[in-house]
Amino acid sequence: MATISIKDLLLRTQVGFNPHELGKKQDIVINLVIDYSLNGEEDSDEPEEALDYRDICKTIIALVESKSYNLLEKIANDITGLLLQYQRVQRVTVEVDKPHALRFSKSVSFSITKNRKAN
Repeated sequence: MATISIKDLLLRTQVGFNPHELGKKQDIVINLVIDYSLNGEEDSDEPEEALDYRDICKTIIALVESKSYNLLEKIANDITGLLLQYQRVQRVTVEVDKPHALRFSKSVSFSITKNRKAN
């Protein structure tokens, strides 16, 4: 088992349900911890055997930036579902951070962890 962490992936999407948020894209910051099965890449040094985290980021960007959301919880859940479609991924933690969501705080975040279900 191995872990890839992707930190501070900055995206813009429509998120929120308050009147002043509707129809406006806002920054969100995504942090990922992906536990996955190794495929020999740690010994072979062959890129085609590695989990393609560039592809993972592109897929997340396409998903999140193409939709509108009311809740951070839904964004995080959608991302975990997407990542668990990769056969090698066994467990995912997704944190979605919304900067300046509250007047006197730097940000508000929600995180969720999901495991691949055993067959």
